[in-house]
Amino acid sequence: MEPLTEPEIRASFANCSRGEAGRIKVPELAAVPWGDLDFLGWTDPGAPQRALLVTSGHVGIVMRRPTARPGTAMRSSMCRICNTGHTSDGVTLFVAPLAGAAGRNGNTVGEYICSDLACSLYLRGKKQPRGRLVRQEETLTLDERVDRALTNLNGFVKRVTSGR
Repeated sequence: MEPLTEPEIRASFANCSRGEAGRIKVPELAAVPWGDLDFLGWTDPGAPQRALLVTSGHVGIVMRRPTARPGTAMRSSMCRICNTGHTSDGVTLFVAPLAGAAGRNGNTVGEYICSDLACSLYLRGKKQPRGRLVRQEETLTLDERVDRALTNLNGFVKRVTSGR
């Protein structure tokens, strides 16, 4: 992913007002590992229930995460973007308001995504899920896994931005 500037990030959000986009805390962009990312995802430190992601196509969406609840090591989940298996609270149902009038009326769409939004790092083996889950071996190359993840991500983003 090519590095983004703060104005590019703020202008990218499709499902919030300009005022809300202006209040979002953007991560320290100099510390972002751009070369390892397929999309930029983070949690707003000023509003921990708010998570954000921006695609390489400069489309951003604002999401909500549920309040944290204790998980169990016996439960496991799989991210619907990168297909990484996690134990306990490693996957979260992120809910995004739809763009436009539908979102202003309270309509939302959700997706199960890695809680830390680090799908790109899991795909590349730069980060490992917590716990003792064994990552399923795949015959796909890294490029094929990245393409699959981007297809999954773009499908979610399209559902949000279409307003339907």
